Amino acid sequence: QNLSLTTWDSGDNKPLLKLDFTPTPVYSGQIPAFIKNIRQLLKEKHRFIITSYQASRLSELLEVEDIIASPLTDIAQVPPPGSLTLLQGSLDSGWILNKDTHLLTDSEIFGFTKQHRLSKKRPFPRHKLYVDINPGDYVVHIEHGISKFINITTMGNGSLTKEYLVLQYSTGDKLYVPTDQIDRVSRYIGAGEKQPNLSRLGTQEWARTKQRTKESVKLIAEELLALYAARETIAGLASSPDTVWQQELEASFPYVETPDQLDAIKHTKEDMEKNKPMDRLICGDVGYGKTEVAIRAAFKAVMDNKQVAVLVPTTILAQQHFSTFSQRLEAFPVKIDVLSRFRTPKEQTAIRDELANGNVDICIGTHSLLQKDISFKDLGLLIIDEEQRFGVNHKEHIKQLRREVDVLTLSATPIPRTLHMSMVGVRDMSTMETPPEERLPIKTYVAEYNEQLIREAILRELERNGQVFFVHNRVQSISLFANKLQSLVPEARIAVAHGQMPETELETIMTNFTQGTSDILVCTTIIESGLDMPNVNTLIIDKADKLGLAQLYQLRGRIGRGANLAYAYLLHDHGKQLTPVAEKRLQTIFEATELGSGFGIAMKDLEIRGAGTLLGMRQSGYISAVGFNLYCQLLANSVEELKSKQSGIPRKQVNISNLHTPAIDLPLAAYIPDEYISDLNTRLGLYQNLVKLELIKQIEEIEHELNDRFGPAPIELKNLLYAIKIKTLAAKSGIESISTEQGHIVIRLLQGIYFNRQNLQPFLKYGVTIGLSRLSLNPKRLDINWQEMLVDILNKLT
Repeated sequence: QNLSLTTWDSGDNKPLLKLDFTPTPVYSGQIPAFIKNIRQLLKEKHRFIITSYQASRLSELLEVEDIIASPLTDIAQVPPPGSLTLLQGSLDSGWILNKDTHLLTDSEIFGFTKQHRLSKKRPFPRHKLYVDINPGDYVVHIEHGISKFINITTMGNGSLTKEYLVLQYSTGDKLYVPTDQIDRVSRYIGAGEKQPNLSRLGTQEWARTKQRTKESVKLIAEELLALYAARETIAGLASSPDTVWQQELEASFPYVETPDQLDAIKHTKEDMEKNKPMDRLICGDVGYGKTEVAIRAAFKAVMDNKQVAVLVPTTILAQQHFSTFSQRLEAFPVKIDVLSRFRTPKEQTAIRDELANGNVDICIGTHSLLQKDISFKDLGLLIIDEEQRFGVNHKEHIKQLRREVDVLTLSATPIPRTLHMSMVGVRDMSTMETPPEERLPIKTYVAEYNEQLIREAILRELERNGQVFFVHNRVQSISLFANKLQSLVPEARIAVAHGQMPETELETIMTNFTQGTSDILVCTTIIESGLDMPNVNTLIIDKADKLGLAQLYQLRGRIGRGANLAYAYLLHDHGKQLTPVAEKRLQTIFEATELGSGFGIAMKDLEIRGAGTLLGMRQSGYISAVGFNLYCQLLANSVEELKSKQSGIPRKQVNISNLHTPAIDLPLAAYIPDEYISDLNTRLGLYQNLVKLELIKQIEEIEHELNDRFGPAPIELKNLLYAIKIKTLAAKSGIESISTEQGHIVIRLLQGIYFNRQNLQPFLKYGVTIGLSRLSLNPKRLDINWQEMLVDILNKLT
């Protein structure tokens, strides 16, 4: 649309400036026409500013036509007439100003613009080893052992008020842990379902238990390092640096990559370019962009004339991946095929031949790709989607491949052993925690089977023109069940799908359902992995107590993939007494509504099933004795020490903050008031995340987030954020503690570290006293804000 703006002189009512905006021409990928028009208008002294997400590629195209424009990140001053300025960035659309100044974007030049689909990374990151704790849970305090978390209480008075975790030990003893030390406490996960024995306070029992476990994990560390060493010493397939086609493929991605996604892509490429086999796990929730990472890795391998195998657990997912890969790579000379039971025997034979002679670059398939009669001419990369869905024999075959080719594993809920190997540093892992911007948490209900509830849930979805997945995981009775459902909801169009159907029939049913020819798909768990159907936003699972936790989570991930609120109903038989394990599973999936819960689900699954089978029965006793989290920490430390000894290289330097957590006790009421955030679980979650912050910028971001979510922060919360800031600065300065003693604030350094008196000289006039490793200031004697002075002192020490 045309738009005209005019500014006027208020004195004599004369126009001062007139701005006429008109639409720009749209080239929609017709680059020769675009360059011809630009060349002509530049001769006529028109000014061009081009903002493009593909600035580097556009610069190359212009350079071929002798138009030189290097990509910039900003413009310091108005470009002169007859010039072309190229900016790296993304805008929705451009315009022409006063007929001679042109702003062009990807929308006009290429016909599309990057969509800002994904939000920033959430401000409260979760540590990969951390599991949320709730009152009633068994927990492990790293110094005091196993206890029961009773509750949270507020203690102190006036300026010394804090919130404390109340931990109950053997013989009824209680330990009060300040919430600023909540990182010392983690949920107890044992080797089985047996409840742990509580530790006794005031004895050496816990110290001896930890020491025995440390000695035991050395043997396991040696075994793990043998696997690690084998992978390190085998010569791999070092990929070449990115090609121009690789850049074009990545630039054509129609969404803005999240920081997590970019990190995963970067690390995957770096692994592929190393001269050793890659073994990387990409852990990210359903719909978080793992497939795009796989596509880029596959294309990179193909650019080196290597073949790629994409292994998926179901035929339906194989078809969907085939469609996605084909769509993303259609502009390039890449041969993609799919090997599954949807293909006729004749087609399968032809694909096997083409794999053997190298005519197929990327082959997507189910476990049929692992059969003995399948051979690749030059396999370079194996991509495994949802590894937990493959059987033991398949995994043994995969294990052999791992020694020879690059392996990229994608998972939303990794199996415990996979998770564990990544935690202790023997396997590389990238986590993707950033959800799509429009994604809403799925409303989840756990209930007894109720026909009225089912009818209401289905009709609610149909009223908004949506579709329904109804999971009945019994092939023998699924048709009978569908007929029963049809009589319950006669106005709905129902289709049935299960894995024992003939291939062509199943493919037709799934295609028709995707196109909206039926309202309800009554199916088995074949929909579990990878399907992307944004119009399906109600899921009903019959006999949900019979399914595993990760399976329930994956099934729920099939809905809520669009902008509509989704509903999941997990039903169990009316009047049936659930087993304790089934009850835990349903309770966990009901509570895990937060976006990005896949990692937590994997850890909770580990807790329910027990961690004893990870490394054999001989370690189950030690895992039970100290808990899975602490066991992993001790094992990771042992692995790192052995790596250092074997290589002869000292352990990598770490920040002082990683070696010691300073104790902070300031004369401030520092906690989250109950009146500000009344929900205990929310408060606990905030405390858990606040203690992990390592950057001042993160503290500022969280303060802004809290103001946005809960309103202006009360003074107690501001004091808490200030104390965290002090703790962060102190950790970088070699400080052991900052405490309040007889009205003075006392700073003590770690043993062997001493103050530089020269740096602190300006503070002496305020009554600050400085010893070798002890500094003291009296807030009452200061005529300036002591909190600001403390920050200044710590900045000088840092």
